Amino acid sequence: MANASTPLNLSLPPHVRQVLARLIDAGYEAYIVGGALRDTFLDRPVPDWDIATSAPCDRIGELFRDTKNYHLKHETVTLVLPHTRVEITPYRDPAGSLEGDLARRDFTVNAMASDPARQRLIDPWGGLKDLERRMIRATGDPDSRFREDPIRLLRGIRLAAELGFDIHGRTLAAIKTDALLINHVAAERVREELEKLLRCSHPSRGFRLMSRCGILDQVIPELSEGIGIMQNDHHRHSVFEHTMKTVDSIAPELHLRLAAMFHDIAKPRVRKTVRGTWRFFGHARESADLAKGIMARLRFSRTLMEKVACLINNHMIEYSEEWGDGAVRRLIRRVGTENIGDLILLRKADLRAHGVESVRICTLEQLERRVASVIRERQALSPCDLALNGHDVMDILELEPGPAVGRTLQRLLEVVTDNPHLNNQEDLSFLLRKGGPLRP
Repeated sequence: MANASTPLNLSLPPHVRQVLARLIDAGYEAYIVGGALRDTFLDRPVPDWDIATSAPCDRIGELFRDTKNYHLKHETVTLVLPHTRVEITPYRDPAGSLEGDLARRDFTVNAMASDPARQRLIDPWGGLKDLERRMIRATGDPDSRFREDPIRLLRGIRLAAELGFDIHGRTLAAIKTDALLINHVAAERVREELEKLLRCSHPSRGFRLMSRCGILDQVIPELSEGIGIMQNDHHRHSVFEHTMKTVDSIAPELHLRLAAMFHDIAKPRVRKTVRGTWRFFGHARESADLAKGIMARLRFSRTLMEKVACLINNHMIEYSEEWGDGAVRRLIRRVGTENIGDLILLRKADLRAHGVESVRICTLEQLERRVASVIRERQALSPCDLALNGHDVMDILELEPGPAVGRTLQRLLEVVTDNPHLNNQEDLSFLLRKGGPLRP
C-alpha cells in the first residue's frame, strides 16, 4: 500500500521530545506510534507514549543509562519519567523499516506514526480515516494479524467497547473464525485486556461482542451459562443481561466491576423451580466460590480475589427499617469497614439492574446513613476496639495464653455489639468477674 503522509502539528510533552531528540541525535530514526497517537487524535488522555525506532534494543539501553528503565516486553525498553512512561521499541520489521513496522501492527488506528521533526503524519493504512469513521479494522489481512498474536482478538473487542467504535466486517468475521486461538494466550495477558475492558464506561458492549464472536466461551465460559436463563418476578432480564446491566451501573473500579460481573455467576447451576417459580438457593456463596476459581485461572491477585469474593458472598442484603443497631454493627463486622461501602454500592447496582421498580434501593440509603454513624462514632467492630485487651482478660480471669482468651474477647464483642455503652474497662471487667456465659 502506498504511504500516506499528511501535515501534522503534534503537541508533545517536553520529556517525550527529549527522548526523541536523543535517539535522532545518535543517528537513528524515531517516531511516535500506536495508542498514544490514536488517543491524541481522539482528545483522550495519554498516560504512556510509544516510540518506534531503528535503534537496536541494546543501543537503546546504552543511550538511556541515566534514566530509570526496565524491560518487560520483548525488545521494549520502558523509561520511567515524571508522571508518565515512554516505551521504546525497535522496528518489528526484519528489514528494519518504519513501513514494515506499521504493517505488522494490529489495527489501522494503531498503525500510524508521527514524525515530529518534519511535522508529518505517516498513515499508510488509513488509520485516520478509520478514526473518523469510528471503525476498528485490522491492518492488512485480519487472519494474519490475529495468528501473529491472538491477544489481538480480545484487544479489538476491548478497543471497540472502550472507544465506542464498530468493528469492520472482515475483521469481525476473522475474530469469529479465529476465536479458539485465544486459548494459546497467557492468562496474564488475557487478564490485562479484561481489566481494561472492565474499566470502560460500558463494559457490557465488549462482553456482548465477546459472546457473539465466541471469545467469551473460551475466556469465561461460566459467564456464557447465564445467557437466556430467565429468573423470576423480581427480575425482568436473563441472568446474563442482568449481569451486564449491573456491571455498567457500578463505578469503574476494578474490584467493583469484578464483583458485579461475578455476583450471580452460579445462578444457572443452582436454579430450581419451587411451586412454579425459579429459585436460586445459596447462589451468593456458590458465586463467590466460582468467582475465586475464575480469578485464580486468570491470575488475579489473591488479595483482589478475597475482596471480590467477600462482596459477592454478602451481596444479598435484605435490609429493613426494623433492623436494630446491633444488626447493623454485625453486618459491618462480617464484611469489614473497608468493604461495607462497596457492598452497599454492589447491592444498589444489583437492584437497579433487576429492571423492576424496587423500594429496597431507598432503604439501602438509610442503611448507608446508619453505617456511617457507627463508623463515625467508632463503635466496637472488632476485638481490637474493646476497652479490654487479651492481657487484661488473662489478669482478670487468671488465664494462660491460649484460644480461651480469644473466645472470651469475642463474647465481650458480642455483648458490646448490642450494648455499646458497656465498652469501658469498668463494665467489661465487672462482666468478666461476674462470670456466667462470658467465662471460657
